[in-house]
Amino acid sequence: MKIKVVATIAGATLLALGAIGTAVAASGEDLYKQKACFSCHGADAKTPIMPLYPKLAGQNAQYALNQMLDIKSGKRANGQAAVMKGIVAGVSDDDLKAIAEWLSTL
Repeated sequence: MKIKVVATIAGATLLALGAIGTAVAASGEDLYKQKACFSCHGADAKTPIMPLYPKLAGQNAQYALNQMLDIKSGKRANGQAAVMKGIVAGVSDDDLKAIAEWLSTL
């Protein structure tokens, strides 16, 4: 009987720890900040630090995602793609999608 109780408590504890330890996916807004997108495109995504950097707020999500993926893969190498390539290289496709979707809501 005691073994059954201990096993039940241990199992419940492991389940609870698993639930607590599970990472919650970051929002597009959080990712925009974490990945330092704001440092070039502005905190509001409307005021880039240089006129040749695009304003991203309100951009179509699929278009923005395609641009980031093309830069990441090397398919797009024009304009400021060389600057962006180093940045998007360390960002997962899912995170890029979340960022693009958030930008489209601004």
